[in-house]
Amino acid sequence: MGAVAITGAARGIGRAIAQRCVADGWRIAILDIDLNAANEAAAQLGSPAVAVRCDVADEASVKSAFEQAVDVLGPLDGLVNNAGVNAYGTATTMTRAEWDATFAVDLEGAWLCAREVLPSMIERSSGSIVNMSSIHARLTQPGMFPYAAAKAGLLGLTRSLALDYGPMGIRVNAVSPGWTATRLALEGAAATGVDIEAVAARHALGRIAQPEDVAAVVAFLLSDDSAAITGADIPVDCGHSITFA
Repeated sequence: MGAVAITGAARGIGRAIAQRCVADGWRIAILDIDLNAANEAAAQLGSPAVAVRCDVADEASVKSAFEQAVDVLGPLDGLVNNAGVNAYGTATTMTRAEWDATFAVDLEGAWLCAREVLPSMIERSSGSIVNMSSIHARLTQPGMFPYAAAKAGLLGLTRSLALDYGPMGIRVNAVSPGWTATRLALEGAAATGVDIEAVAARHALGRIAQPEDVAAVVAFLLSDDSAAITGADIPVDCGHSITFA
């Protein structure tokens, strides 16, 4: 295994991905806007992990973060674009600033990070990029504007990068989680009166995903076991997206 950078890796799904990558033998860079939380995660994971502050919505921050990661870990063999923000608005009330802030993190940030790792991957004719989309990219619900649009854009970005850089040995795929048992998701459900048990019952597997479930799919896409897969979008939603419920 080589080195991989994971954005938004201090908590939730990103932290589970970081834990899985370390277990699989990767050297990892934990990139997060919250450096204290990133340092805590890196300390827990041990020496293969380095914490770097990175605001994916800020071009200069992204460039500096990846330079720091490469200085410590060497050339990056993998990138997981996990950093993201939720957005809850309507097309008639959302401001331009709110729209831009959502797309800056959920879509543009993935491009900025990919731009940093691609030149080295091209030189070595090898690399894997995994973009964390969402089932909202294809199936959404009221009140998710413009989150669904940004995540759909991320799937388009995934396909374009896969086509453009596949001939150079670089694979680009997306993972689309559904309901996942992170602290923020569960707290948000409780705050809005969502019955998680009722939600889980509507899933084909009768449960919602755990962060480790998502991390396992990301680890597969980073590894050589997925050497023939590129441009794909893999839902990790316990079958929620195959039902009408």
